[in-house]
Amino acid sequence: MKPFLLVCMLALAAGGVRSADAPPAPGAPVPAASSAIATQATMLAAAWAGPRAVAVGDRGIVLLSDDRGASWRQARSVPVSYALTAVAFVDAKQGWAVGHGGTVLATADGGETWQLQRSAPQEDRPLFAVHFSDAKHGVAVGLWSLVIVTEDGGRTWAEQTLEPAPGAKKADLNLLALFADAQGTLYAAGERGQVLRSTDKGLHWSYLPTGYKGSLWAGAVLSDGALLVGGQRGTLLRSDDAGRSWQPVTLASRSSVTAIAAAPGAVTVVGLDGLLARSGDGRQFSLAVQPDGVALTAALPASGAPLLFSRRGVVPLVR
Repeated sequence: MKPFLLVCMLALAAGGVRSADAPPAPGAPVPAASSAIATQATMLAAAWAGPRAVAVGDRGIVLLSDDRGASWRQARSVPVSYALTAVAFVDAKQGWAVGHGGTVLATADGGETWQLQRSAPQEDRPLFAVHFSDAKHGVAVGLWSLVIVTEDGGRTWAEQTLEPAPGAKKADLNLLALFADAQGTLYAAGERGQVLRSTDKGLHWSYLPTGYKGSLWAGAVLSDGALLVGGQRGTLLRSDDAGRSWQPVTLASRSSVTAIAAAPGAVTVVGLDGLLARSGDGRQFSLAVQPDGVALTAALPASGAPLLFSRRGVVPLVR
């Protein structure tokens, strides 16, 4: 299975998932290789590090842009070649990336070089999302209700035990997205239509029923404080009361949502089959489709148009 689909189809997987580029047995991580075609690698997430855009993806590739996405170059040093699935920064220098092999990487120079903070390939539990509220406090989530937290900038990580979802016998959800509101409340979205909320930096979680039974792959807090989550078959759900109730948002597409990028006055939804939808308020969306129909995997808010990423790498800017 292609690396992007391997990540996005986790909700349909019954067993462990490992990137096709992972080593066949536990051992010392293999550093990411330098590639002349790195911008064509599947990119799975992106974040701003001050004015710099940082994107992460397949085979440990990290891409950097200092001109708002006009050009990209590969990071100088990444100690793993696992697929990296998420990235977050608290300022222009300090950031973290997570991925397969239970990997957590940290950077102190805006993504130029990365250091390994956590690796657990023997557990076969990839991480799919990461969020830091400040330089000390961070949360990452992943396969089978995996939640790990740090209070020292990632030097140590502690696993938190989740209670089963209502009606479930055990906590075995795949948690696929993390996002936070202006008050620091943290939300996680995952399979079986579940959204979870934490008000103590990931130490404890409560479930927020959405009424949806499919997998939710993406989420964001909009500029007006509303929550927006998206997932399978073009599903979009919005909450205007911190997750207590949810309403469907019409997307006019059956293509699954893979990422949501929110900025003041602009909400972008991307997904499979080249899905691209835009809205000013997150209530009504205008639909577009990338001409090549290639799955869009990530979007990064930017002035003008968002930066887009796909299964085939960086999507060229349209001037």
